[in-house]
Amino acid sequence: MLEFENVSKSFWTGTRRKVILDRVSFRIELGRSIGILAPNGTGKTTLINMMAGLEKPDEGVIRKNCRVSFPMGFSGGVAKKLSALENARYIAKIYGMDPDYVEAYCNWLCNLGEYFTQPLGTYSTGMRARFTFALMLALDFDMYLIDEGMPASTDVEFNQKAGDILKERLRTTTLVIVSHNPKVLEKFAQEAAVLLNGHLYMFDTLEEAKQLYDYQTQG
Repeated sequence: MLEFENVSKSFWTGTRRKVILDRVSFRIELGRSIGILAPNGTGKTTLINMMAGLEKPDEGVIRKNCRVSFPMGFSGGVAKKLSALENARYIAKIYGMDPDYVEAYCNWLCNLGEYFTQPLGTYSTGMRARFTFALMLALDFDMYLIDEGMPASTDVEFNQKAGDILKERLRTTTLVIVSHNPKVLEKFAQEAAVLLNGHLYMFDTLEEAKQLYDYQTQG
């Protein structure tokens, strides 16, 4: 379970205070994947980072009693000077997992060849996305956080393998996916919410959420 209780978050832009969340309360139960629709610039990444514990609320409480992943594509936890192999082993130790297993799993899923032993700083954006997503799957969380969909990779084999693994994981885990595009959420979300003007509106279905989202963004 992941719960926000009366959580507020805002930033000073230099000219005004931008409100991301205004005393928001909600709960995400394990076993029910949720998609969150939010227009660009409203705080999608901030919200997902707060769920992961990468950003703290200004007010309120965030509770977690399950293993929540870092956001898919998040590169703050990996060192660009280290190789994928070294990063995989180091982060495995942090999470209390077998470094040999995490290294082998990432190497198999990424299919980076000789680049697996090269510094991440030499990788293309797509290669880094493949590695961080593989690392997230290797660590086997209870709840996975994804910001704006699957990694931007042109590697067809990776996209197929990673997508199949993620779908299989959803049988026993929970996915929270945030996007401005409803189509990104259709494959994975069972429930949905809309982030607008500092408030999070929860719905039982994605179709209900889309009605509010379309009205606010296109009306």
